[in-house]
Amino acid sequence: MRVLQSFPEGRTTTNPYLLQLSRSLSPHVEVLGFTWRRALTSRYDVFHAHWPEILVQGRTPARALARRMLFRLFLVRLRLRRTAVVRTLHNVRSHELSPQHDQRLLERFDQRTTLWIRLNSFTPVPADALEHTIPHGDYRDWYGDLMSGATMPGRLLYFGLIRPYKGVDTLVHAFRQLDTAALDDPLPTLHIVGAPQTRDLAKRLQRTSAGDPRVEFMLRHASDAELADAIRAAELVVLPYTEMHNSGAALLALSLDRAVLVPENAVTTALANEVGTDWVLTYTGPLSAEVLADALLRARWPRSAPAPDLSHRRWSVGAADHVEAYGRAIQSVRSR
Repeated sequence: MRVLQSFPEGRTTTNPYLLQLSRSLSPHVEVLGFTWRRALTSRYDVFHAHWPEILVQGRTPARALARRMLFRLFLVRLRLRRTAVVRTLHNVRSHELSPQHDQRLLERFDQRTTLWIRLNSFTPVPADALEHTIPHGDYRDWYGDLMSGATMPGRLLYFGLIRPYKGVDTLVHAFRQLDTAALDDPLPTLHIVGAPQTRDLAKRLQRTSAGDPRVEFMLRHASDAELADAIRAAELVVLPYTEMHNSGAALLALSLDRAVLVPENAVTTALANEVGTDWVLTYTGPLSAEVLADALLRARWPRSAPAPDLSHRRWSVGAADHVEAYGRAIQSVRSR
């Protein structure tokens, strides 16, 4: 079985989730990294898409136009070759506002999709569609050689791409309102690690911090080693997304044995019940200084287990589930 993935090979900034998926699949299927030449001319049985909107985006209007033309040819090729299309739903909806012509192309791609992979059972799929639920894998093997370093008491951490819906400015504002007199020493600090989506967003964050020396920024893409160091140094990881459905960042923090604070919803409640409620701390309503203070105190309580239970997130199991999903998709296409 030959599977063309929707991400290219060899980039240092590629999401480790995708790289771990490719690595775990390689003993079972032939995995191809994405290039337009390969997509339009090579033989493969399955095309596996993750964020298909990326395929029609370009850094300049000319590049975007070229990509839309290639994507149209790609849709024709998928139809003529009757190629099985599998799509992983990482979010309920795209967080990128696409132009109307891009939305029409993506709707056509959705119509070509044979099987949908959900990362949790709460993700909606089209009516009567083939679906397969495969939990997001952990990061323990990926970061295993980097799991060192001491915790800095009082350190709060946000890490990951910085986009408006992730609520990082709200976190900075709430942190600055903390009543440190109500907390035990040492003095809390906040570390923000990640690349902002826009320069304006970076400037807004720094204005919100107002030069508070307790707030530190690393506003760029962090290497695996830098990220592991930042997570291991944190006493609590805070992910204040206004929309949280699947979070690779939460799984990464848990993989490095760090508690996370996340908004309460059906998905995060299920994650807490799976891995341990003293590892996944949830809050309702807007993020506030009071929420942060309470979570920091709870993160210091003795835990029922020395590490989060990620036994259902092993990549060996996830790889087998993906191969099964690919087989179902191929069988569905051939039976039509």
